[in-house]
Amino acid sequence: MNVRYDISRKLVNAMLCFGLTVGLGGCRHKPQVAPLPPVLAQVTLEDIPEPDNLPMIEAPQIKLPPVPIASNAKPKREKKKPVPKAAPEPVQVAIAPPPPPPEETAIGALTAGGEANPQTKQEAADLIASIEKRLNALSPQKADEEKAQVSKVKNFWKDAQDALKSGDAEGAKTLATKAKLLLDDLEK
Repeated sequence: MNVRYDISRKLVNAMLCFGLTVGLGGCRHKPQVAPLPPVLAQVTLEDIPEPDNLPMIEAPQIKLPPVPIASNAKPKREKKKPVPKAAPEPVQVAIAPPPPPPEETAIGALTAGGEANPQTKQEAADLIASIEKRLNALSPQKADEEKAQVSKVKNFWKDAQDALKSGDAEGAKTLATKAKLLLDDLEK
């Protein structure tokens, strides 16, 4: 009896689903649209003449900024004027023991670089030269596709050259390294 109850329940559910599908589906006949009545009277179209003296509206005067002009010349940067420092107040200095002789130092002399370190100057010069070679070897198509990136590389490279000429080897090396890293990304 249990099996008979399940079968009749499934049959009722199937009939209910079928009835809902047909009922919600609606009628599939094409709707009949009532025809419009025929036009019995002829309608004439009239042309409306435009007036002869229309008011003229003048364009408003707008002040535009000057047209930018592209040039190959790089604008000169303004150099910052050094700020005069006030005279330092006298400070008592504690006397430190003399530094050990050079034979006793294990790591060597520690310097800030600059003119005292010709190795840094040579490294910066080599790095600048390698960047110049890589820029010249860059394909014109790649240079056109990545104009902004190439421009940044050239700016860092030029600044590195200027820093090296002014005697700032550390600054030149830093700028050249930045140009090298940008060029590495560009060539990938």
